[in-house]
Amino acid sequence: MNKLRRIRNFALIFTLLIVDSVYAQSFRTEKDLLGEKQIASTAYYGVQTARALENFQISGMTTAFYPDYVKAFAIVKLAAARANADVGRLSKEKLAAIEKACQAVMDGKYHNQFLVDLYQGGAGTSANMNANEVLANVALELSGSQKGEYNKIEPHDDLNMGQSTNDTYPTAIKIALLLHNDKLVRQTDSLAKSFHKKGDEFKNLLKMGRTEGQDAVPMTLGQEFHAFGNQLDAEIDALRRSESFLCEQNMGATAIGTGLTASPGYAEKCAVYLAKITGKPIVMSKDLIAATSSQQGFVVYSSALKSLAIALSKISSDLIFLASGPRTGIFEINLPALQPGSSIMPGKVNPVMPELMNEVCFKVMGNDVTVGLAAHSGLLQLNAYEPIEAVAIMESQGLLYKLMPLFRKNCIDGVTANEKVLNQYMDRSVGIVTALNPVLGYEKTTELAKEALQSGKGILQLIREKKLLTEDQIKKLMDPATLTGQK
Repeated sequence: MNKLRRIRNFALIFTLLIVDSVYAQSFRTEKDLLGEKQIASTAYYGVQTARALENFQISGMTTAFYPDYVKAFAIVKLAAARANADVGRLSKEKLAAIEKACQAVMDGKYHNQFLVDLYQGGAGTSANMNANEVLANVALELSGSQKGEYNKIEPHDDLNMGQSTNDTYPTAIKIALLLHNDKLVRQTDSLAKSFHKKGDEFKNLLKMGRTEGQDAVPMTLGQEFHAFGNQLDAEIDALRRSESFLCEQNMGATAIGTGLTASPGYAEKCAVYLAKITGKPIVMSKDLIAATSSQQGFVVYSSALKSLAIALSKISSDLIFLASGPRTGIFEINLPALQPGSSIMPGKVNPVMPELMNEVCFKVMGNDVTVGLAAHSGLLQLNAYEPIEAVAIMESQGLLYKLMPLFRKNCIDGVTANEKVLNQYMDRSVGIVTALNPVLGYEKTTELAKEALQSGKGILQLIREKKLLTEDQIKKLMDPATLTGQK
C-alpha cells in the first residue's frame, strides 16, 4: 500500500513539473490573414513561419541546412534595405537596425531560426517570410526592443519593402549558388591538380591506349592522368562561365516584373549593392518581366554541374577498369585499399571511392533532369517550382563539394602504377604494330599483326625472331617520347 502511495505521489509530482514547465514557457501573439497564433517568446520567427512549419513537414531539411543559403537571404535583404534608404523610403534608424541583423546572420548567427522545409508550396513565400520575420526580430532585439514589436520594425513593411517573394527568393538562390560555386571550384581545382601530379609521376611509364575497349596505340600512363586533370580543368571553366547567368537578377521586379510597390531607382541600386556585398558582377536584368518567369540561370548552372558530374563519372569508371583484377583484369594501376570488399570472398578489395563518386554523379545528373522539368512547368509570369530547383541544384553542389576532397585524399593521391603489368602488355600487344608502319611498311606490319594474333606471340618477339630490326632500332622505337608524340 505504501509502495502504491509512493508511486502515485511521484506521478503527481512529475505531472506538476510538466505543467509548471509548460506554463513557464511564455508566448507572444501574432496574427496574419488567417488569424492569430501563439509564438514562443524565444523564437525569432513569426506567424507565417509557424504556419509553414505546420504545413510543410516534408524532408526534414530546412533552409539552415545550407549555410550559404541563409547568408544569401541576409545579403539580399541588406542590399534591399540600403537601396530603399538611398531612395528615401527607409529611415536611417531602421536601416541601421536591419544592417546589424543582416550582418549577424551573415556572420553565422541565428541560423537555427531558418526552419522552413526546403520543399514548400507557394513559390518560396514561406522561405522569404521566414527571413523577413527573423531579421525583423533580430533587428528589434539588437536595437533594445522586444521581439514582436512590429510597430517599430515590421517584417512586411520594412524587411520586404519594395519586394516580393518572386524577386527576393530567386535572387537569394542565385546568390547562394554563387557563394558555394567558389568553394566547389576550389575543390575541383585541387582534384585536377592531384591528377596532374600523378601525370608527372607516371610520365615515363609506357602503356597501351585503348579505343572501344580494344588495344589502340601506345601512350604513357602520365598522359592518361594528365588527360583526366585537363578534363576537370575544362569543367572548372564551364562552371565559371555559367556564373554569368546567375549574376543576372530581378530585384525590383516585385510580383511579376512590373515593379509595383518598388520606388524609382530602387532596382538599379539593389543590383549595385548586391555586387558590392558579394564581390560578383551582379547586374539587373534588362527585362524584369522576362527574368521573373525565366529559369535560364538555374538551367545553365545545373547543366554545368551535370557536365562536371559526367566527367567525374567517366573518369571514375576508367579508374575502375584500369584497376580491375588483380589476376584476371587490366590491373595497370592500384587504387588504395580502404576496406574489405566482401562478406563472403576473402581477399577481395573493391574500388569503393570511384563507385561512390559514380553514385553521387548519377544523383547530380538526375537533379539536372528535375531542374529541367521544373523550369519548363512554370505558368505565365512566374514559376512556382523554384523551390525544387533550389533543392536539386544545392544538393548537387553540396554532394560534389563534400565528395571531391575525399575522392582526392582516399583515392587519387594514393594511386600507384603496376609497371610490370604495363611492360608485359607493351611486349605482347598488337597495338605496337602501328608504330612500325613508317619503318616496315603497312603490308609487312599487317602480316606481323595477323601472325601475332594467331600465334599469341608479341609483336616485338616476332620482330626479334625474324630479325626485322636491330636491338638498337627496337630501343629507339620503344622510346616513350617517340611512341607518344612527345618529341
